[in-house]
Amino acid sequence: MSLTPHYRTLLFTVIAMLAFAGNSLLCRAALSQTDIDPASFTAVRIVSGALALWLIMRLRTSGQPLGGNWRSAAALCIYATAFSIAYLHLDTGVGALLLFGAVQISMVGWGIWRGERPGRWQILGLLLAMLGLIAFLLPGGDAPSVSGAALMVLAGVAWGAYSLLGRGVADPVAATTGNFLRATPLALAVLLVFVQSASLDAAGFGLAVLSGALASGVGYAIWYQALRGLSALQGAGVQLSVPVLAALAAAVLLQENLTLRLLVASCLVLGGIVMILAERAAAR
Repeated sequence: MSLTPHYRTLLFTVIAMLAFAGNSLLCRAALSQTDIDPASFTAVRIVSGALALWLIMRLRTSGQPLGGNWRSAAALCIYATAFSIAYLHLDTGVGALLLFGAVQISMVGWGIWRGERPGRWQILGLLLAMLGLIAFLLPGGDAPSVSGAALMVLAGVAWGAYSLLGRGVADPVAATTGNFLRATPLALAVLLVFVQSASLDAAGFGLAVLSGALASGVGYAIWYQALRGLSALQGAGVQLSVPVLAALAAAVLLQENLTLRLLVASCLVLGGIVMILAERAAAR
């Protein structure tokens, strides 16, 4: 029995959110429990993601041109590199919270910089989310690594830039495939820079392939299918589940702690983003 469009969208959305959370879990597991280094993980992830997306494009249709551009590919490479290095120093849930908080704040901030006129609740939500991130980074016994947090925020800003550059593309899967293919030589160039500290083992390689081919390549393709049945606000809102899913999965699978600082900061950051989305919904 075939699924109705509503349930198909729901299924695709759940799978995509699990894939996004899986990226954080796979990267953290690889860098904390195997011998792979961040540059090698990034290179394998992008190459395997490019191959998976290329195969999806070949199966979907023949002769359709790829999209994307070098600016988006550079943003993708910066995101993936900073993401991997950051997870040398951060727990899974901490990294996911910083990443998705930085993505949303940077995209809203860019809109304000470009002349968008935020409403009262949108301003309050942005301030609340920023307060949550700042409070989370204050010195303390369970405060995250400053360098790791800075790198993950950079990854979030780069991913926000990648998302902004991809607005309005006619075929997101074709654009993402082109961007991954263009990012491949960039990731290999980064690997050459860090070649003296490069390290690779079978377990780390396997986790990187899973992150690139499944959680990134297939995950993004499924997400774009889900977006066909979601409004822009629904698409942004459901991504708020990713830090929670990542933290819970890491607590079960990697025995990471759910600290009070993380829980409070999550409430502030995600609550602030909900306020921003609610303001947009009211405006529509």
